[in-house]
Amino acid sequence: MSNSEKIRGKKVLAAMSGGVDSSLAAYLLMQEGYDVTGVTMCLGIIKEDERVSCCGGDAAEDAKHVCAQLGIPHFMLDFSSLMEEQVIGKFTTEYLRGRTPNPCVDCNRYLKFGSLLQKARALGFDYLATGHYARIGYQGNRHRLLRPADTLKDQTYFLYQIAADDLSRILFPLGGLVKGKVRSLAAAAGLHVARKPESQDICFTPGGDYSRVFTDRKIAVPEGDIVDRAGKVLGRHRGIIHYTVGQRGGLGISAKRPLYVLRLDAQKNRIVAGDKEELFSTGLIAGDLNLLADVLPEEAQGKIRYRKKAARCRLSKEGNKLKVFFEEPQEAITPGQSFVFYSGDEVLGGGVIEEAL
Repeated sequence: MSNSEKIRGKKVLAAMSGGVDSSLAAYLLMQEGYDVTGVTMCLGIIKEDERVSCCGGDAAEDAKHVCAQLGIPHFMLDFSSLMEEQVIGKFTTEYLRGRTPNPCVDCNRYLKFGSLLQKARALGFDYLATGHYARIGYQGNRHRLLRPADTLKDQTYFLYQIAADDLSRILFPLGGLVKGKVRSLAAAAGLHVARKPESQDICFTPGGDYSRVFTDRKIAVPEGDIVDRAGKVLGRHRGIIHYTVGQRGGLGISAKRPLYVLRLDAQKNRIVAGDKEELFSTGLIAGDLNLLADVLPEEAQGKIRYRKKAARCRLSKEGNKLKVFFEEPQEAITPGQSFVFYSGDEVLGGGVIEEAL
């Protein structure tokens, strides 16, 4: 049986945010012969002009327009309650705990590849597709999450929480393309979003203003002390949510040397500041693990944040925790961020950083 014969009749629910990536993903699937339906997740996000949007901007209208161009059905699903509970609620809770969360990981985990994937299966779709830059391969009798062709757009760091058993039901049509090619293909296909700019902000923080998330929900963020490691008071902070480990600017302290945020002490509502060299750690402990490989290797390449280059490390699983030791000390290992580890292009798993060692 040819590949086209295997595809014919297979139903795909394509998550469409109204951007060029998800729009081209739907188009490419149609070209391959899949039976495609577009869906836009309404997240209940309040924009700067106080209007409620789905995914930010004019997402629903753009997605609806693209589906009309392609001649495929389009519908919307309301995920606003789940967004508030699982993503925004966790975001505020984690910041108040003195941790720096990664809401894009949670959105993928609970909404796109959690609830939406479940709905797709319940509605009779064979696959869920998105415009993420990632690949899924099949080798050794299992599906594997792999880095994409475009290393600069690699989004696997945000996808590590996908359940291993769900990889076989997911399609990433852009995995073999680079961003420039995506835009040129979208333009050639006549998609009106081909030149639409990308949003760089978290969708529920207009203009990148995290504090508004707290003020809109009337969550109090008290001021407190900034101290050194010995506990000596150096100054005052305006609420621990405004700071993260490794931060240099914004401390408002006059000192003979640059000071950096070393730790957020939520229990005492204080920030510990110190020298840059004090930011380096040889390892970490991660929890809330998701392992995609059958066997955990002793060595891997691990990333402590999205834009950080993967570093060689040794892994040791202790109960439901992962202990990691790096070959070279890493700067500003931040509780709340994700630690994701790889073997070459394959994502082996990851977890949430609990402490630096």
